[in-house]
Amino acid sequence: MNLEIIFEDEYIICVNKPNNILVHHAFLSRNVSDEDSLLQLIDKELHIKVYPIHRLDRKTSGMILMAKEKEFVSKFQELFTAKEIQKTYYGVVRGFSPETKIIDSPVKGRDANVHKEALTHLKTLENITLNIPVKPYDSSRYSLVEFLPQTGRMHQLRVHSNKISHPLIGDTKYGDKNHDMMFEENFGWKNLFLHAGKLEFTHPFSLEKMVLKGSFPEDWISMFAEFKWKNPLL
Repeated sequence: MNLEIIFEDEYIICVNKPNNILVHHAFLSRNVSDEDSLLQLIDKELHIKVYPIHRLDRKTSGMILMAKEKEFVSKFQELFTAKEIQKTYYGVVRGFSPETKIIDSPVKGRDANVHKEALTHLKTLENITLNIPVKPYDSSRYSLVEFLPQTGRMHQLRVHSNKISHPLIGDTKYGDKNHDMMFEENFGWKNLFLHAGKLEFTHPFSLEKMVLKGSFPEDWISMFAEFKWKNPLL
């Protein structure tokens, strides 16, 4: 696997993570021998050890920042804490989503008994009606959305999409399996349609204004062509 490197300097490396790859294995994970994590792939391909600065779900594709030295991590994490880094995600959801919406519903943390405040700004970019039946309807409707998460809770965008009855396509945990099956059977697309496409921040060491973009996976490019939707990263 050739990893797409978006940006690299002496402090950080930003790579475009494919779908269905763990950033790193949990301690004593039983899957360690079964598959390489992103950190292991970077070690194999680039021969460097890196340290994740933020999280990205296994199923989600897109950009992730990693520090080249452990002592650099906190400086970049301070940007997230101070809300001085803006992550832009793109998703494909069931139905016609609202033109704009602020979703402020609490989300369960890693401790499943504790709900934490979570805030997401949603904007609809495109939509389409397909003459393909999905129970209980004779046709099916979808929207391309832009998410600007203002907090970083686990599965936040997936939970928030479901909360407003517009679940993400390909989300086996929070989504709608009938629509997921339609996408796979008619188009061969079966990954989660959630992509971390853009990061904007001021580099804490160089003080350079950074706008990093990570290209969409093949399923997305195929979908843009099929649905005649504009690629928002171009």
